[in-house]
Amino acid sequence: MTDIGEICEPSRARRAGGRGARVALRAAPLSDEMRPVRPGMPGGQYRPLTDAAVAQIHESALQALEEIGLSQAPPSGVKLLTEAGAVQGDDGRIRFPRALVEDMLAVAARNITLHARDPKHDLHLSGTNVHFGTAGAAVHIVDPISLDYRESTAQDLYDAARLVDNLDNIHFYQRTMVCRDVVDNQEMDLNTLYGCLSGTTKHVGTSFSDPSHVAACFDMLYTVAGGEEKWLERPFVSNSNCFVVPPMKFAEESCITMEDCIRRGMPMLLLSAGQAGATSPAPIALTIVQAVAECLAGVVYANAIKKGAPCIFGTWPFVSDLRTGAMSGGSAEQALLTAGCAQMHRFYDLPGGAASGISDSKLPDMQAGWEQGITNALAGLAGLNMCYEAVGMHASLLGFCLESLVLGDDLLGQAMRLVRGIDVTPDTTSLDAMRQVCLGGPGHYLGSDQTLKLMQTEYIYPNVGNRMSPKEWNEAGKPLLLDTAIARKNAILARAGRRIDPEIDAIIRAKYNIYFS
Repeated sequence: MTDIGEICEPSRARRAGGRGARVALRAAPLSDEMRPVRPGMPGGQYRPLTDAAVAQIHESALQALEEIGLSQAPPSGVKLLTEAGAVQGDDGRIRFPRALVEDMLAVAARNITLHARDPKHDLHLSGTNVHFGTAGAAVHIVDPISLDYRESTAQDLYDAARLVDNLDNIHFYQRTMVCRDVVDNQEMDLNTLYGCLSGTTKHVGTSFSDPSHVAACFDMLYTVAGGEEKWLERPFVSNSNCFVVPPMKFAEESCITMEDCIRRGMPMLLLSAGQAGATSPAPIALTIVQAVAECLAGVVYANAIKKGAPCIFGTWPFVSDLRTGAMSGGSAEQALLTAGCAQMHRFYDLPGGAASGISDSKLPDMQAGWEQGITNALAGLAGLNMCYEAVGMHASLLGFCLESLVLGDDLLGQAMRLVRGIDVTPDTTSLDAMRQVCLGGPGHYLGSDQTLKLMQTEYIYPNVGNRMSPKEWNEAGKPLLLDTAIARKNAILARAGRRIDPEIDAIIRAKYNIYFS
């Protein structure tokens, strides 16, 4: 669009460094360090738990591990844990002495990096650094036009990965949906992994439905990485592992998968996903206690396999609507749970992750907006390292919407701006700009050098969000938010190519039955 200032103010345009030059400068992409928001900005401003409450939750979790313990460990896990100092009772449950938990916390990995195939997307998990990304196992795709739900496919998963690769405020791509068109479970795991890797060079998270599938998936990983040594130098995929079945039971097959993946150098998300009022206690505080206890058991287990194994403390409790027992992932209680878990991660100084951004709404509508906005904002402000399921998830994790990724990119940009907070420095509180404007100046700041300098580095602008005046909106044909999101989605997918070298892609497609094009 023609800049009116260039027509009405030719004398300014003729000056060295005039308006035209400034407009061009503002249109140029910013370097990463100059962007108003970026991955890994520190949060931690919001603390729903007092220090005394954090200490009480910790004590209760240790007591639960000593007195209740966990059942159903696989034989290999029993051996690892008892040799490390855990005790198996006559009831078969594994109990964890306080000293064992404290010893394993002392050697647990901290300040880890989740690598990406492109190093610029590496995730540095330390302190309160915040990263937003996807996750989930949706079995349906949401069509926001027809309002239909259909089964998700390998092509859908690949397309979602391609969108994430081109959306700045989504920092990693963990498997979002189940490839329902792939009947064989091993082929499904292979297609899930390869669909993620083909779509994005950001860090990828995946799951394995059976321990016997791990070896084939690692063969694929070594092919993509250029060999096992290259993989071990920069492991760019993590395993989302539900090693427990709340309340306080090990998941045997997942534990065996965890043992294998840790030995192969894969970072591990130790995921405890109880549901308050159903598989975890109704009190929010006690649900956090159970999740912390289960994840502490995971820390002991993982470090018994390999001391210092890179793990994410995945306290991931959900909320029930106690009227029906149905999950309520977009509730205020869910936001509080996630923020409280983030505080516990900081207490242990461990890399942490939890769920944020789930919507119970079936569509990308106003309900989805407020649910995703509240939960993501609180997760970021609490300093959660890995905010999973932050975008795209509907119907309490049963549905996934590609358009919601595009809309969510805007939402996450705003959430990260909250995380950044207000910069208070001598420059940002200097009265020079006020003197220039108020004492003989124009009486406004619209064209001041300070405004022009900060308009890109301190302020973030939506890509699809509409800030037109009613008159402008009417003249533009009254565009709807969803229409703009669909147009941006289609534009991204039209240009987003495969992120695997064609020769490697040909090798993998010759070896495995790949379902997406």
